[in-house]
Amino acid sequence: MSQPAATTAAIPAAATAELRAVEWSGDHLRLIDQTILPHHFAYVEIRDTAQLVDAIVRLVVRGAPAIGAAGAYGVALAMIEGEREGWSREQVLAAVHRVHEARPTAVNLAVCVDRVLPHLDAGLPAVLAEAAAIQREDIRANKDMGVFGADWLIARTGLTRPLRILTHCNTGALATAGWGTALGVIRELHARQLVELVYADETRPLLQGSRLTAWELDYEGIAHCVQADGAAAGTILRGEVDAAVVGADRIAANGDTANKVGTLGVALACADAGIPFLVAAPTTTVDVATASGDDIHIELRDGDEVVNYGGARTAPPATRGHNPAFDVTPGRLITALVTERGVLDFGAGELPGSHLA
Repeated sequence: MSQPAATTAAIPAAATAELRAVEWSGDHLRLIDQTILPHHFAYVEIRDTAQLVDAIVRLVVRGAPAIGAAGAYGVALAMIEGEREGWSREQVLAAVHRVHEARPTAVNLAVCVDRVLPHLDAGLPAVLAEAAAIQREDIRANKDMGVFGADWLIARTGLTRPLRILTHCNTGALATAGWGTALGVIRELHARQLVELVYADETRPLLQGSRLTAWELDYEGIAHCVQADGAAAGTILRGEVDAAVVGADRIAANGDTANKVGTLGVALACADAGIPFLVAAPTTTVDVATASGDDIHIELRDGDEVVNYGGARTAPPATRGHNPAFDVTPGRLITALVTERGVLDFGAGELPGSHLA
């Protein structure tokens, strides 16, 4: 595998909501390197499928909708690579499959690859057109769910003052084709001057909350603070949060939802405090073929991510790290799901299996 080229760049002058974490550039894919934010802003050029798989696994690109878009363009990369290397059709399909399976918990990756793959025989322009359509649709979906989610939160809380919102992990433009899911809801509230403060959980062990969410919030002037993941439940139960809004990587037919590890604790605290716990995700994240959370494969990442940070060991040498990347929040703990189609009230039995199939 050749090493991808990194290109340093100035932070774009546009709002972070307009950032494109995934872009096709001529004959290759260009990704914002999210492993080096917030201290450095750079693009990585991906020219073969092995580089793309590596970028997905290392979280150069992350967030279910963003890796879905990257996977869609991965089909184009496989075609170009196959032409360059003299591959057979079977070798091209094998490369596409490796992209398809790069992160098994997030359903968007497989969905987007499967959507583009039937265009393979129509040629590269057809594949690129379908991948670009996926990006456009995701941005539109994010903006629609931002409006739906903001409207729902205002009505549900009944508050006329600006809201105090807690979020977990990163669900903004960096995690999507643009704008954001849960952070898109927060952006919409901010546009209406209805955000008092955002609590961004730091998101152990790779700090997507403090490195990425806080970076997006800071850039756009949205009042926020970062807290340790372990502080979230106490902040909620002290009455300092009006609602929690999170994203999702896979939603089962019964409403059980896989998201970044630590989400379950937030949901439990919200249920005890009696405040809304809202999941924001596009319909591509809903997997009606998965009956419940018991059937969701939870990615177990390298334990060294837990016992090391910044190149320094944070535990004794013989200590092993346990590193599930996700947990599953039962549907009974989720107040509602907002998608680009509207809001489903889980408490009223409006579950994705019956409404989004």
